[in-house]
Amino acid sequence: MSRAAAEALTLPLAEIGRLLRAGETSPPALAEAALAGLATAGRALNAVAALLPERAAAEAGRAEAELRAGIDRGPLHGIPYGAKDLFAARGAPTTWGAAPFKDRVLDADAAVVEALAAAGAVLVAKLATVELAGGFGYNHPDAAWTGPGRNARDPERWAGGSSSGSGSAVAAGLVPFALGSETWGSITNPACLNGVVGFRPTYGLVSRRGAMALSWTMDKIGPLARTADDCRSVLVAIAGADPEDPTTLLARPIQPDERRSGFRFAVLRGATEGVELEVATNFRASVDLLSAFGDIEEIDLPDLPYDEAAAVVIQAEAAAAFEEFIASGAARRLTAPEDRYGLLDGLTLPAVDYLRALRVRRVAGRALDATLVPFDAVVAPTQPKVAPPLAEQFDSFAEGSETRSLGAAGNLCGLPAATVPNGAGRLGLPTGLELMGRAGSDGTVLAAAAAFERALADRDGAERGGGSSQGGRRHESG
Repeated sequence: MSRAAAEALTLPLAEIGRLLRAGETSPPALAEAALAGLATAGRALNAVAALLPERAAAEAGRAEAELRAGIDRGPLHGIPYGAKDLFAARGAPTTWGAAPFKDRVLDADAAVVEALAAAGAVLVAKLATVELAGGFGYNHPDAAWTGPGRNARDPERWAGGSSSGSGSAVAAGLVPFALGSETWGSITNPACLNGVVGFRPTYGLVSRRGAMALSWTMDKIGPLARTADDCRSVLVAIAGADPEDPTTLLARPIQPDERRSGFRFAVLRGATEGVELEVATNFRASVDLLSAFGDIEEIDLPDLPYDEAAAVVIQAEAAAAFEEFIASGAARRLTAPEDRYGLLDGLTLPAVDYLRALRVRRVAGRALDATLVPFDAVVAPTQPKVAPPLAEQFDSFAEGSETRSLGAAGNLCGLPAATVPNGAGRLGLPTGLELMGRAGSDGTVLAAAAAFERALADRDGAERGGGSSQGGRRHESG
């Protein structure tokens, strides 16, 4: 494995692209480095579901030949990545993190895998996920046949769910970006806990063809990467209408937003209540940074039962999606004991409860949109605590914090959100800042996240240059 290629994997996509086009590295060298790192460090983090050396070699070889011939497919051309193991990849295991599907191989690519192949990206691995995307109600990290997802910053702590492998693989520098999916926090959670950037797109912006369905009306697919700009490059490649996924048929092109200042931010009132001290400290410092390039106003979300409605929608739709799996008894072979019976009650959920939750969503969508009209993004801590130890259960991980309601509201109503590392908490573990916008404002949310990254880098650079050690915070960039 080339050390230079391995080091290149830790760089932003634009810099890797520059090295490729200057002939200082090559797609095969990058793919080989990624596969080598995933086979060792990735396996140690339980981040790998399957390595794909033959596919990677073919795609990397094609990318190398095209670049040499002057065929340039854009910023992802020749760059290796990993896909959460909820997405089908032709000829590769697609296990959904669940032991009953451990040996299943599908003869098709998911839409997002097809889109990235068209952009010249190189698929090197299927990355681990919590079994069945966590929809059966897991309550501790050991909830996948691949073992507990280990955090790239501290392997004795949780990598987050359910895109655990995607978060830790990117944070460990094993791939420059990865694909994840989110129904309720499954991109933002592992991105935050591992200290990388994660982006949840507007519902319906990215096709879910070939992806496991947990909740048809809430599932979303998005990137985890080192920077907001990297997430935007991936999102541009995978977004768009797909006739085989009707939810995408109204998808609009991502609107570019090149602003570096002049943003309007809403701060969620009570956002630091019930969070760890360092999370609160880093959030307040982040708000100070935001005020340097944007206006700040404190707001409340409309008072609606977001958490309860989101939980009912997921429970009902997941039980319907997995009804045959549950009835067959296959759920008894799942890894987490609580998952083996986790959706039985979903099969008896009254239809009136599901319909009531859908009505709440319609009301919530209109109310949230009206609240967010004056703003580019509402901000809050992504998670109230740093990554918990693997030995702990975490049913109370987000209790007592307004951040849970932001995640519930955003996912219930299909709103875009980014999480950006904003410092460190206990034992140097990452904390995150979440920025959420109106439906369709994906480009603006990413622009605001990128502006925050620049402000944070400038502040940290100034502190290092001045010898400051205030607060002990550091920018986690993977």
